[in-house]
This record gives sequence, structure tokens and C-alpha cells, in this order.
Amino acid sequence: MLNCAVLGATGYTGAELTKLLLAHPHVRVSLLTTRQEKPIALREVLPSVAKDIKLEITPYSFDAVKKKADVVFLCLPHTEAMAAAEQLLAAGKIVIDLSADFRLRDRKIYEKWYGVNHVAPQYLSKAVYGLCEVYREQIKKADLIANPGCYPTGPSLALIPLLKKKLIDFRSIIINAASGVSGAGKKLATTTHFCEASENYSAYKVNRHQHTPEIEQTLSAAAGKPVKITFVPHLLPVNRGILATIYAQKTAKTTEDGIRKTLERAYQQAPFVRVKPAGQYPSLKDVQHTNFCDIGVSVQKETGRVVIITAIDNLLKGAAGQAVQNMNLRFGFPEEAGLL
Repeated sequence: MLNCAVLGATGYTGAELTKLLLAHPHVRVSLLTTRQEKPIALREVLPSVAKDIKLEITPYSFDAVKKKADVVFLCLPHTEAMAAAEQLLAAGKIVIDLSADFRLRDRKIYEKWYGVNHVAPQYLSKAVYGLCEVYREQIKKADLIANPGCYPTGPSLALIPLLKKKLIDFRSIIINAASGVSGAGKKLATTTHFCEASENYSAYKVNRHQHTPEIEQTLSAAAGKPVKITFVPHLLPVNRGILATIYAQKTAKTTEDGIRKTLERAYQQAPFVRVKPAGQYPSLKDVQHTNFCDIGVSVQKETGRVVIITAIDNLLKGAAGQAVQNMNLRFGFPEEAGLL
């Protein structure tokens, strides 16, 4: 059995990840940690766990992680994970980081968008971006896996095959995406209070969301040239899920059927990507509490504009589920293990 540690197990993502790992057939949860000063019974965070599970979430100790874990999941805030990752990698651990600290390969871009100096820049070029369906072979050999952000996952999966085949104009991409409130984490903010979020729908961080350079980096690699996007995130009054509506201009010879078939071929062997038939589009209810990414396509004949809709669960395919999928690939388990 593979011994797993989850650092930051009290947050939404950490708790979701712990629940998945407890049900995984090939791993053992050997350590759960918190930044709080006192231990917390896991049952206080996950009341649904079986009564024979006596795990505690304990204050972080490097020595304990070094002793008890083969693979370490970092569910720590952005800018706080990199120091822990550096220490754990030096100790020979496999690290799957769910923060943004190793997603961007350019140190200057990271520091611009996250506002801090990167303390472990030597690992930026070594980290493998954990978009499983695209970087599967690299993930299998990685010591440091940078789990993708929730907003980038759906649009990246939808657009990468189209950019590789030059079916859309790389200069025309607009992404409108809406997330459930759990995407903001447990930290209190006025905009996520019930009275503010309920029966509301609002845009935020327009043209300045920190996932913008992550999406641009991934799409640029697919296009073979720099891609700049317009990205507008929104807050939905639901618990979980992200629905993204993506707009791009098609190239002259592209058809809706051709785009759909390109996506179907690209993900024919991908267990967690589902391309909808013509005239059907994903919704949050299709993917909530699953690790699926659903994709629907339409092309407006009059304008040549491609409209692609993607849906994921932000806590699963957008975070904890994708992290388990990365672990499965890295350690040779069936890709679906613990996720279906």
C-alpha cells in the first residue's frame, strides 16, 4: 500500500481529497496535517467517515511527514506551498501540489501575479503540469506534479486539441466561466457570505484573475506561439461546479462536426472527458461529485464563431479528483482507481 500524507486537510479541497484517498483500493492515509495548533479529529471535518476510522488531523511536522509518507499532497494556500515542497523534495518524497506555486514555469510571471518572491525557483522547470489527459507520459515520471487550477482545467481540455490542429484562431479566445462558492475556499470574505452570494451572479477579478497566465501558458504550448486570452470569472450561488463558455473564431475550413470529432479523437482513451453529441451541452448537475469534464460544441454559421461549453466539479476534476488521477498515473495504478 502507498502511504499518503495530506498537508492542509481541513480545507474544502483537503477534506475532499482525504475522502477519496480513504476509499482508494491501493493507498493508505498515513498522515493528515493542519496549520492549527491542536489536533482535530477527522470526524469533525468529515462527519461521513466510517466509525472505525480514528484518524486525527495533527499540526504539521516535517519529521512526521518524512517518516510516514511516500507521496505528499499539498493542499496549502498559494504562496505557502513552495517552501514545504522544496523541503519534501529534498527528502526524496513525491509531491503533488494543489496550489499554484509550481504551475507557472516563468518565475517573473509567477511573482507578478501572486505578489511574492518564489523561494524554490529551481523546481519551476522540473515540475510537470498535471493535466492528465495532455501530459500523461510526463506525469508517470515526475517527482513534482503541479495540479492544475480549477478554472483552467475545462477550457484547456477543450481548446488544446483545436489549437494543435489549427482549427481556431489563437488570437480570438474569450473565456466566460462561473464557479460555485466552494472555489473561494473556507477563508471568509464578504462576497461569499450567504446573504451576498445567494440569489446573485457577479463577475470578479475581470482581466486580472491569477489563473489567466496559467491558461495562456498551456494554450501557448499547444498553439506553438504566444496565446493571449480574455478571461472573466463569475461567482455562482451554488456549492460546487464550474461552467465555462468559451468563444473563438474558427478557421476557414473548420466545421462544427470537425471540431467535435477532433475532440472525440483526442479523448477517445481518456476515461474522464466526455464530448456531448451535437445539440447537447453540459450542465453542472452532469458533473457535480464526479471527476468528469464534459464538453459541448456549437458553431454559429453566420459569424464563424465557435462556442464551446465545459463543465467540471471544481473540488474534484478541478482539484482533489485530478490530484488522485495524477497519483494513479505516477504510481501505475488504474487511472480510474478511487474515482469511479
